[in-house]
Amino acid sequence: MGRNGDIDVDHAVDRATDLFWRRGCTGTSPQGLLDVLSIGSLGFHAAFGSKEQFYRRAVERCSALQAEDLVRILEHATEIRPAVRQVLVVMIEGGRADPSPGSPGVGGAAGNGAGLSLAGRAVAALPEVESALAGALGRAEARGDLPPGKDPVELARFLTTFVQGLRIVGRARLGHSFVEDALAVAMPALD
Repeated sequence: MGRNGDIDVDHAVDRATDLFWRRGCTGTSPQGLLDVLSIGSLGFHAAFGSKEQFYRRAVERCSALQAEDLVRILEHATEIRPAVRQVLVVMIEGGRADPSPGSPGVGGAAGNGAGLSLAGRAVAALPEVESALAGALGRAEARGDLPPGKDPVELARFLTTFVQGLRIVGRARLGHSFVEDALAVAMPALD
């Protein structure tokens, strides 16, 4: 994203994300955004377009930052199972921690008012995370940490699909024990 004229777009998006997180796109007033960003209406529209376009940028930035963190964990993993479990927990907890129905996280996809579908928002970071999972699983296979016959790409696809399902189900606030039970069933896929 970078800069747009005299406005640091990434910084602006970071500052406004908390507002979107608490109120969602629909619940965030244009004036609220202007106040948080300390910018005038003309400057906002020149830099970002509409509130909905700005919201999309916030979703994309959150997804990109999360993906970077998860990729970093997987790239430095020397033991595959703890690293995969850590990544899954981070991804699941990200959805469960989403406190509002309009937040930029996957869990807040319903009613966000910006035309962002659940599928569109959920997959924003998935290709990068899935690729990182497949790479880490491939390295584990080469070290002999995965049993023969396990396909790293198929496992990565299963795990990312599993996480997205748990993030959506997590909106029902099913609790930590539900997540732990689900992880206990999913992790043996690596055995």
